[in-house]
Amino acid sequence: MKTFALTIPENRVILNQITWETFKQLLEELGNKRSSRLAYNQGILEIMTPLGEHEHSKCFIDILVRQISIELDLNIKAMGSLTLKKEMSKKGVEPDACYYLKNEPLVRHKQDITLDVDPAPDLVLEIDMSNNSLNKLPIYAALGVAEIWRYDGSDLISLILNNDSQDYEKSNYSSVFPWLELSQLLPFLQQSLKDGETKTLQDFRQWVRNFS
Repeated sequence: MKTFALTIPENRVILNQITWETFKQLLEELGNKRSSRLAYNQGILEIMTPLGEHEHSKCFIDILVRQISIELDLNIKAMGSLTLKKEMSKKGVEPDACYYLKNEPLVRHKQDITLDVDPAPDLVLEIDMSNNSLNKLPIYAALGVAEIWRYDGSDLISLILNNDSQDYEKSNYSSVFPWLELSQLLPFLQQSLKDGETKTLQDFRQWVRNFS
C-alpha cells in the first residue's frame, strides 16, 4: 500500500453541484473542532485537510504576522480559520488565517463575526501547495478581503484587491505593511527548520526593528 503522508502537503476533495444550503449544513454539522477547511463558490465545494508541511508553514507565517504587529505597536485581531461567508453572494471560505488591522477597532469587542454585518478581514493567509485547488480569489473578492498572502511552498506573494475591477493584482509588497517585501520572510521560514523557531523569532524581531 502506498502512503503519501510524507510527500504531499494537503489533501483536497472537490465536489460539484452542491447547494448553498448543503454547504451551510456541513459547516453546522462539522462544527469548529475539525482540521478540514471548506470553500464554496457557485455549486463547487472544496474540502481541504492540511498535512505537516502545510500546517508548519501556516503556523510560522502566522507567528511572523503577529510579531510584526507587536514590534510596530499595531493593534491586530487574529481570527484564525474563521468561516467567511455572505448570504447574499452565496460564497464562503475558511482561510488558513485572517487578521483585522485597519478595521480592528470595528471588531475589537466581538467574539463572533459575520460578514453580513461586519467588515471583512484586512489580510488573509492562504497556504496553497496543490495544483488542483479551487480558485478562491473570486470568493475573497466578493467578500471584500483587501489583501491575500499566498504561499505555494516556494514563493510568498501578496494579492491586493483592485476595488474598481474587483480583481486581485500581484505585488511583491504588502499593503498592510507597506515597507515589507514578502520574499524577505522566506529565509526566516527556512531558518526555523535549521535553528528552531525560538532562535529564528529572536532574529526576526531584531530584523523588524532594524528594517522598519
